[in-house]
Amino acid sequence: MTKDFAVPPVVFPSGGSSAGPNVQQRRFPATPFQPPRPSSSAIPFMSFDIGSAAASSATPAGPFGGTIASSSSFGGGSASFEDEEPLLDELGIHPDQIWKKTRSILNPFRINQTVHKDSDLSGPIFLYLSLCLFQLLAGKIQFGVILGWIVVSSIFLYVVFNMLAGRNGNLNLHTCTSLVGYCLLPVVVLSAVSLFVPQGAGPVRFVLAAVFVLWSTRACSTLVVSLADGGEEHRGLIAYACFLIYTLFSLLVIF
Repeated sequence: MTKDFAVPPVVFPSGGSSAGPNVQQRRFPATPFQPPRPSSSAIPFMSFDIGSAAASSATPAGPFGGTIASSSSFGGGSASFEDEEPLLDELGIHPDQIWKKTRSILNPFRINQTVHKDSDLSGPIFLYLSLCLFQLLAGKIQFGVILGWIVVSSIFLYVVFNMLAGRNGNLNLHTCTSLVGYCLLPVVVLSAVSLFVPQGAGPVRFVLAAVFVLWSTRACSTLVVSLADGGEEHRGLIAYACFLIYTLFSLLVIF
C-alpha cells in the first residue's frame, strides 16, 4: 500500500521580475583591475642596447611618474672610465719619478738633484720593504727595527741641519725622510750582496760595509746641501751625521 506525499510546486522567477527573499542568485567574481599594457614589449631600461634605450627615451620616467635627470645634465658630458686618472696617480705614486730618483743614487759622483726636489715617500717605502726582505732571507726579522730607525734618523738629520743652518734652513721633515729613504739604496744592495758572503769572512764584510756606507753618506749629504739653503758651509757636519745614520743600518746587515 503506497502513501502519497504532497509536493509543493516549484516557482522559477522570470528574467524581469525580482527574486523573492528565499531565492538566492549566483554571483560571479569581478574581474581584477589590470593596467594598460604598452604597445611594445621592449623595456628600455632593461635592454642591453644602451644606445637604443637612450634614443627611445631621452629623459626616462621615474617609478612615480617623475623624470630622472641624466648624468649629462649635471656634469655637462657623459661619464666614462677613460676620463679618470690612473689609480697610481690618484694615490700619489709615480713609478717613473721613483725610477729616476733611484737611478740618480746609483752614481754618487754625478747625482741629479733636480729630480729630488719633489719629495715623496713611495720610493723610500719600497726600499724599506726591500731591505726588510733581504734581511728576512738572511734569517733576521727586523721590520719594526728598520722602520723605527728610519723615522729616528729622519728626525735626527732634520734637527741637526736646522740647528746648523739657523734661520736660513728650509729643510722640512718630509723632504728629509725622502732623502734618507732614497739614499738607503746602497744599504739595500749591501744586504743583497751579504747573502752570498759567508759569516766567517769578517774583514770582507766590514770592507763591503764601509764602501756602501761611504756611498750612502756622499749621496745623502750632497742632496741635503743642494736642496736646502744654508748648508754649504756645514757640509762636513752634515756628512758626519749621514755617516752615523748609515753606519747603524750597515751594522744591522753585517751582524
